[in-house]
Amino acid sequence: VKTGKSVAVVGSGPAGLAAAQQLARAGHAVTVFEKNDRIGGLLRYGIPDFKLEKTHIDQRVAQMQAEGVVFRTGVLVGGLPGEGPGAKVNNLARETVSAAQLMQEFDAVLLAGGAEQSRDLPVPGRTLDGVHFAMELLPEQNRSNAGDKLKEPISAKGKHVIVIGGGDTGSDCVGTSNRHGAKSVTQFEVMPMPPEQEDKPLTWPYWPIKLRTSSSHEEGATREFAISTKEFVGDGKGGKVKALKTVQIEFKDGKLTEVAGTEKEWPADLVLLAMGFTNPLASVLDAFGIDKDARGNAKASTEAAGGYQTSVNKVFAAGDMRRGQSLVVWAIREGRQAARAVDEFLMGASILPR
Repeated sequence: VKTGKSVAVVGSGPAGLAAAQQLARAGHAVTVFEKNDRIGGLLRYGIPDFKLEKTHIDQRVAQMQAEGVVFRTGVLVGGLPGEGPGAKVNNLARETVSAAQLMQEFDAVLLAGGAEQSRDLPVPGRTLDGVHFAMELLPEQNRSNAGDKLKEPISAKGKHVIVIGGGDTGSDCVGTSNRHGAKSVTQFEVMPMPPEQEDKPLTWPYWPIKLRTSSSHEEGATREFAISTKEFVGDGKGGKVKALKTVQIEFKDGKLTEVAGTEKEWPADLVLLAMGFTNPLASVLDAFGIDKDARGNAKASTEAAGGYQTSVNKVFAAGDMRRGQSLVVWAIREGRQAARAVDEFLMGASILPR
């Protein structure tokens, strides 16, 4: 049964797709806006193909289209910052739609974009050629795999690669660099090396702290812990990175402090910054005039009553846009819960699961 109500979902990652499908099944006319040329958000352009085959996304999109969801790719909502880390965000938009336009054309708007603002490393030499955010490399690789012809793609072939950041994104950079044919791959982690076996009584019920080795690590990489990058060193000619300087660090009086005499220089032809993501793009939230929390995310609760509603009437937020960088399963959960919140807002009640 069609309700006659329309909803705009901004972002086609796991939160946006989960919400859009639920809202369509509730009878609403749903349009999903995606700034890139393919649907999937960070599922499509953030997770390497060797971890997630994109046919899974294509199958879900086809199913949703059959259910009536309209997808508009290459459409940027709001805008992007002109400089800084946010300017490096993957953007293949062909047109821009204003927040005011969505507010006028739709009965509700759900912001479900990712936390795409990469954490930067502002040390000397940061602007050297060859120092990139992980999310400059990973989308390019997935586009190349999909058959796109890229002008000057980032390549690790025959290079000494340093990956700064020990999390999942760093692991993805390790696996991608190995597939390129890198001469060497070294991954830095600022925290001390965790134990191979967690202390269960100490950590339960929280996420256990232990050494995690991914399939990418098993394929080949040197892992360095308790290490901090001090400077990127150029080749003195063409402005290209050729090395980086580090120092070992340790916890002292609850703070990370440098260990004297541990300075070292590492050869590096390609440096990939994979230190996490700070927040969603402020330009999108600012376009709607939404209040932000202390971390720069859209301010909205997850309560049963009034959950996922932002400070602006009929505008909702879910997934990374609301909680900051997180996991796919959290994005799906929030997308489904936000769909119920939007349905209740539009209809006064909802039978969608929470």
